[in-house]
Amino acid sequence: MTTSEGQHRASQPAAVTTVFAEGDMPDHIAEMSEDEAVLAALGYKQEFKREFSAWTTFAVSFAVMGLLPSIATTMWYGLGYAGPAANTWGWLLSVFFIICVAASMAELASSMPTSGGLYYAAAVLAGPKYGPFAAWITGWSNWFVQVTGAPSVDYGCAAMILAAASIVNPDYTPTNYQTFLLTVLIMLTHACISSMPTLWIANFNSVGTTINLLCLLITIITIPTATMGDPKFQPNEIAWGIQNSTDWPDGVAVLMSFLSIIWTMSGYDASFHLSEECSNAAIATPRSIVMTAGSGSILGFILNAIIAYTIKDVTEVLKSDLGQPFAAYLIQILPRNVALAVLSMTIVCAYMMGQGCMVAASRVCFAYARDDCFGIVSRPLKQVNRHTLTPVNAVWFNTSIGILLLLLIFGGAAIDAIFSIGAIAAYVAFTTPIFLKIVLVGNRFRRGPWHLGPLSLPSGIAACCFVLVMLPILCFPSVRGENLTLEDMNWTALVYVRSQPS
Repeated sequence: MTTSEGQHRASQPAAVTTVFAEGDMPDHIAEMSEDEAVLAALGYKQEFKREFSAWTTFAVSFAVMGLLPSIATTMWYGLGYAGPAANTWGWLLSVFFIICVAASMAELASSMPTSGGLYYAAAVLAGPKYGPFAAWITGWSNWFVQVTGAPSVDYGCAAMILAAASIVNPDYTPTNYQTFLLTVLIMLTHACISSMPTLWIANFNSVGTTINLLCLLITIITIPTATMGDPKFQPNEIAWGIQNSTDWPDGVAVLMSFLSIIWTMSGYDASFHLSEECSNAAIATPRSIVMTAGSGSILGFILNAIIAYTIKDVTEVLKSDLGQPFAAYLIQILPRNVALAVLSMTIVCAYMMGQGCMVAASRVCFAYARDDCFGIVSRPLKQVNRHTLTPVNAVWFNTSIGILLLLLIFGGAAIDAIFSIGAIAAYVAFTTPIFLKIVLVGNRFRRGPWHLGPLSLPSGIAACCFVLVMLPILCFPSVRGENLTLEDMNWTALVYVRSQPS
């Protein structure tokens, strides 16, 4: 290097990606594989086997997204707030911005492929002065959505199982106690599977994703072909129309219905957290994120549009004694046995989805413990089991927290906070490093091999603006004024703030 070249480089601001100073790399980095070298440059050593491929990484993230069970579980918040419009043009509008969030996240994943993912990116991009605070906001938000993921999905799975039992035996009415015990049982089986070796987990989730896709396609075909009634399909003005069930104006009701879509379309970050177990992570991880968000957007719209065009009575579905709106919807439009078959497929998909959530949550917990974010508890949580080479302690720690959260079942409407907190916490974590990249780093951001090119800035701005608008909306109760009671109150903001450690 000439003297003039050295002076020129010294005058340039350091590119922002790694925790190391410019040119300060670990010893023996030349002897490592490309994936190990990238991880070492980010400040970590390789501890997992890289047995995930682009497909199996996509398999986990698609399983975590779980379109069929997610849509089934969150019908309360879509149809329940704005009616069929939430499933049609509401989905299209919100998904545009969600794709921007996913694409911007994929850029970060290509540049910094670590299990800590968003938390690590926020710390580095914010710099030494603001890094700890940015990491704190991002890390705890992301961990909270991860630790609530499996309980919320498994709660929905248990509710559908018990609804199926009610369909078979109309005299049976599920109790909160039975729902709690069944949900805990499902979570325990997921914890056992998540404690297996990496390759076993990858294969299990690969099979689960195949089942998810097949069941989703079968459902998309079955519902419109087997629908009963005259007319068979609703007219466009009904399927694309607003049926406002809130005390807010129509526009606000539609925005509130985005809770269903945001919660459904939030599984793609799982690929980021598996990047240390994925080969060619700087390419495979961002591709998996975009594949998950893109396929979820298209297939999710198709299923939601089918529901909007075939549902007969929204109010009847939401107030059904079955206690689960998707089950009530199927019974309303399909012959009993066909409805049970579709509901059974949805239950299987929900089980697979809960498993994916448990795996992703354990990797996030491990990554944070590795950086001592959990204080004295970090030491056992950052240990990798010597037999399975997976973070078994982190799996069971998250499981224990999840079981405690499920006690909200006995608090009536309070269980809804798990879903709304998951949506808010997810997108706070998703967009904090994106915001930092745009505002604080700018052109100093060191891109990975996968990036958006000139679309990077507009995509990031659209993502941040969307989340900024949605954060207060997701905290609105569906009723207001004299109609607002303690039971109908939206406790999301309180639970989310109180969950943050001081």
